[in-house]
Amino acid sequence: MVEGRLSEEHESLRKTVEEFAREVVAPAAAIHDEAKTFPYEIIAQMGEMGLFGLPFPESYGGQGADYFALCLAIEELARADSSVAITLEAGVGLGAMPIYRFGTEAQREEWLPVLASGRALGAFGLTEPGAGSDAGGTRTTARLEGGEWVINGSKAFITNSGTDIIRVVTVTAVTGEPVNGRPQISSIIVPVPTSGFSAGAPYSKVGWHASDTRPLSFQDVRVPEANLLGEPGRGYANFLSILDEGRIAISALSVGLAQACVDESVKYAKEREAFGAPIARNQAIAFKLAEMETRTFVARTAYYEAAWRMLAGLPFKKEAAMAKLFSSEAAVTNAREATQIHGGYGFMNEYPVARHWRDSKILEIGEGTSEVQKMLIARHLGV
Repeated sequence: MVEGRLSEEHESLRKTVEEFAREVVAPAAAIHDEAKTFPYEIIAQMGEMGLFGLPFPESYGGQGADYFALCLAIEELARADSSVAITLEAGVGLGAMPIYRFGTEAQREEWLPVLASGRALGAFGLTEPGAGSDAGGTRTTARLEGGEWVINGSKAFITNSGTDIIRVVTVTAVTGEPVNGRPQISSIIVPVPTSGFSAGAPYSKVGWHASDTRPLSFQDVRVPEANLLGEPGRGYANFLSILDEGRIAISALSVGLAQACVDESVKYAKEREAFGAPIARNQAIAFKLAEMETRTFVARTAYYEAAWRMLAGLPFKKEAAMAKLFSSEAAVTNAREATQIHGGYGFMNEYPVARHWRDSKILEIGEGTSEVQKMLIARHLGV
């Protein structure tokens, strides 16, 4: 990637995923959404395409690309189905990336090849029922006993955690006495299945119906001491850095949904007639479409910039927060406007914009709420 433009390799990947999303993902999206079923057949094809291994070196079974390539794939998938897009984002960004960033060589060799293949999924257990944005309020504990970590606690809203192909969950847990009033939190790798670990029933959600999201329970779960991921007491700090990257990916997903709303609305406005002419000729509709397209363009430019800074080794936390904030709100606004343009049909689930409307709201919440993004941006401004 060069600043503001796609390289030949990135554009080739984008086109490949765009075609796959249009021809394979989109036709099945409504089916899985209505049935609330996980799209195993689509995930398997994505694994064969190498999408789960995009940002990892070939030595670990990856494609040797970069994080921006992953974001491009997520954006194109989200134009067809946000559930499929978030499955990829969470599987790579939250499931595999922490092991790649902070794992030992032995941990990388054990887990990355199977996760990069897409034959297995990983998840990250951070959020708890009583600790959402305040992830430092973790109550799950892990104590060393006879060379093993003994984990007790619960997690909430964990993506990919209950699928048939889940193989590993990395969990944050309090592992030491408080320092300066804050608990020492570490990350520990838990293979699945492991005695004492269980995933609850899937949540009944407003959107993302084809994405797997569940609560997790840990009751005297025992794993080897060597399953510590990264340094003791650095679990929370390490995961914050993972979230910095993840904000760019969620921004890309938001852009994909926002673009889908533009695409569907333009198509409908050209076909739907009222008072003897297509409603697209109505200036009120045309102006809505223009604003939706502008919002999408600016959101895409923002995440491209954040990704470029990240790949260039420049500070990018503020830019990632701004991209996530703007693009998620753009997705919600575009989804609302798309529904309005479709009128009564926009309220019918047979039209994709109804699904986009339901799927959009979580983008202002997951991986850091809009309020958290504003807090981070303000902090970078010194206020």
